[in-house]
Amino acid sequence: MEKEEDTLSMTFFIESLHKSGHLEQINMTVCNVGCRKLTSQDDYGSQGWNIFAPRLTIYGFDADADACEAANADLEARQVNWAEKHIPLALAKSVGESTLYVTQHPMCSSLYPPNEPYLERFSGLPELVNLDFCIELETTTLDEFCQQEGIDEIDFLQIDVQGAELLVLEGAGEILKQSILAVQVEVSFSNLYLNQPLFADVDIYLRNQGFTLFDLTGARRFRSHSPIGSTLRGGQLLWGDAFYFRDLIGEDIDPNMTTPDNILKLACIADIMNFPDYALELLEYLTLEHGNNPQYNFANNIIEGLAQFPELVKQGLGSLPIVARIRDYISDCDIDSFQSIA
Repeated sequence: MEKEEDTLSMTFFIESLHKSGHLEQINMTVCNVGCRKLTSQDDYGSQGWNIFAPRLTIYGFDADADACEAANADLEARQVNWAEKHIPLALAKSVGESTLYVTQHPMCSSLYPPNEPYLERFSGLPELVNLDFCIELETTTLDEFCQQEGIDEIDFLQIDVQGAELLVLEGAGEILKQSILAVQVEVSFSNLYLNQPLFADVDIYLRNQGFTLFDLTGARRFRSHSPIGSTLRGGQLLWGDAFYFRDLIGEDIDPNMTTPDNILKLACIADIMNFPDYALELLEYLTLEHGNNPQYNFANNIIEGLAQFPELVKQGLGSLPIVARIRDYISDCDIDSFQSIA
């Protein structure tokens, strides 16, 4: 479904981590299910992930073979310096056959039929989501794909498949449990498609898999027959994106997941996804717990990140409690020298 305009993205630690060489110790794998590229926002390489290149791998999945072919041709033309391929597969809960309901705008096609009487009640939706035609297709699961391709690690998973997101998640139970650190998933709050799972269903599933909801973005629509609308509210909340992260520094976490490299990856993902406070918490944890190893001493990176906030510089970085906690790990610099960054 079309997204509301995103707010400006800004990272605070990734560039510093790249400059200091800390990113050279990790390989980042991203999986995008429903990878049709409609705008530059849909291209991961232009959204900050390319900083991990050449140790970056991106897998895209879409039921539309033409969309995958176009994406792969674009990558070849650009000669990107990371591994990325788009695979024309329909991912679901199981291997088998299903019906794809192709809508007036292909981006709204789904494994669930559109709920046309309900859609008619909202402006701007019928011309996008109403049914055009149906086709039969084969479905598989993300777990099956990973097993066949020998993939044992995915770090970040995004899913946008028009109401069938829970089916994809249920077909990815093993790789979720094994390696995935963060999930961005489109969720629905009303039945735009018949019998589709809603946000509550997705939320319960991901919480049972050890993920915590961090944020929700929402798309709203006014009633189609109403000549009035609120200037304070944009209509009914119908769908949006939900952002989930693991808590690798909490209690009762699988020790196989809580490696320093995984925590560093999680911090990087949090920074890219605009949760710098969580990224900072994770980098501080690594520094205090493993900072005697230069690979996991991020004290200087933390200072450089904080120095991007003029109000903190004016206050004096040295007066911040977090700086006091990591002071013993700050090396080869005077904290005041970072203040000129702002």
